Amino acid sequence: MVTINYRDGRPFYEQVKDDLRRLVVTGTIWPGEKLPSVRELAGQLAINPNTIQRAYRELEAEGYIISVPGRGSFAAPREQENDPRREELLTRLKETARELTWLGMTPEEICAEIGGMTDEHD
Repeated sequence: MVTINYRDGRPFYEQVKDDLRRLVVTGTIWPGEKLPSVRELAGQLAINPNTIQRAYRELEAEGYIISVPGRGSFAAPREQENDPRREELLTRLKETARELTWLGMTPEEICAEIGGMTDEHD
């Protein structure tokens, strides 16, 4: 479910983008599943359609959705690789792991935490 939090300091398009990315990554939106149209989602959230369009455009650039002219936007297949996004996330993961190690966690504890994430959806 996509929501807008008016107390969140982030722009609306980022909130929409993050919510949709989370829905795709967790499998709530299945690969190939059609997303709401720009107008439909803008109407549901009571925000400007350009805001939704920007979120969709950025999600497509990141490889999470595919837009088909005249048909709409769909969740991208999981087997589709997106090297730039993957590299960005790996860099952030390594930085986080370094900081967790500095805070006293062992590599084994970090790996156990990461391994446990595959069973969770939040």
